[in-house]
Amino acid sequence: MTSTEDLRERVAEQLRRSRERSTVLTSIEDDELVRQHSKLMSPLVWDLAHIGNQEELWLVRDVGGREPVREDIDHLYDAFQHARADRPALPLLSPAEARGYVREVRDKVFDVLDKAPLEGSRLVDHGFAFGMIVQHEQQHDETMLATHQLRIGAPVLHAPDPGPAVRPTAREVLVPGGEFTMGTSTEPWALDNERPAFRTHVDAFVIDTVPVSNGDYLAFIDAGGYDDERWWSERGWAHRTKAKLVAPRFWERDGDRWVRTRFGVVEPVPLDEPVVHVCFHEAQAYARWAGKRLPTEPEWEKAARFDPATGRSRRYPWGDEDPGPEHANLGQRHLRPAPVGSYPAGESPLGVRQLIGDVWEWVDSDFHAYPGFAAFPYKEYSEVFFGGDYKMLRGGSFGTDASAVRGTFRNWDHPIRRQIFAGFRCARDPRPDEVG
Repeated sequence: MTSTEDLRERVAEQLRRSRERSTVLTSIEDDELVRQHSKLMSPLVWDLAHIGNQEELWLVRDVGGREPVREDIDHLYDAFQHARADRPALPLLSPAEARGYVREVRDKVFDVLDKAPLEGSRLVDHGFAFGMIVQHEQQHDETMLATHQLRIGAPVLHAPDPGPAVRPTAREVLVPGGEFTMGTSTEPWALDNERPAFRTHVDAFVIDTVPVSNGDYLAFIDAGGYDDERWWSERGWAHRTKAKLVAPRFWERDGDRWVRTRFGVVEPVPLDEPVVHVCFHEAQAYARWAGKRLPTEPEWEKAARFDPATGRSRRYPWGDEDPGPEHANLGQRHLRPAPVGSYPAGESPLGVRQLIGDVWEWVDSDFHAYPGFAAFPYKEYSEVFFGGDYKMLRGGSFGTDASAVRGTFRNWDHPIRRQIFAGFRCARDPRPDEVG
């Protein structure tokens, strides 16, 4: 098999895998597909047809040069034309029509994949356009998974629980100061905001070896952290007050204990899991209460990628090989984060665990371009969001697919968002005796 044939086969497998997941997430009653379960989210049927429409635009029409399948619906599924809250009022495709549409588009995409050159232009080199669409579908699959978490009713999704874990001996590690390579110029399917690679200096810092757990966070709640303005930024305190925040989203008091709702299941809050469904402001307040802070984006990436033995930046904390089930909790394999201390095989050279998967981690940086950034293949993916009201999230969650996360992958959202699968870990400046 030639390298081009091998690439076509790998692309086809990724396309099939992403569609299998989309099918699972939309294999529910039609009335559930067309309902808006939260004004923060689109109806699931919109996500499904939007996945097909983006695939048609980029792969059928652009790469393949084929005639449009449904040019008349482009405006309905343009995410920039219609806010999520307004989408249920649009004349959307019905569930049956949406399923038929994405099947027809996919059939044409496989024909394009068989015939299109995978070299000769930046859009198709190494299958980039196909990889972009795979990642787009998987990103919407995670969005649909978040919609499932917001839906009211009996469980419709099922998956085995992750196994137990043992916390690493060290709760913190020192990351040495100095330069490292951030971003990438060589990852074939990396998106524009991850590019180009550049050297940047990071002062020495100390970072937690595991994410903050529910048990850790409960101590903050019990200590009155939500009622103590000292721990909150001015903006964070204003939001906490207006939104009446008292605990992570989906938590409720049940007598003398806390319970949570997870994909339709009401259960006691598991103390050993990473806390999830907290906003940036909550994460920042906890860190201050704990005498620490959130890491910056360069600090997080250095902790995740820097190998002090070689001085190089790895693709992932564990090395350059693609994620396996021993490395990280990804791809909706489980419907919850794994206990803190899981996946020792995914540990970084410095001894930091669970940097990839389980929960997105809030970091204390705004969304901006790297030096030398160039929008590609369209500025609406990243450029239009630079300088806005966004904080960065790194590392992926249990709902993120391996194709859509890597050591350089960057995610961003408004600092008040809590429906996403986001948690955090803490960092701090070192004491003089730790760096002497």
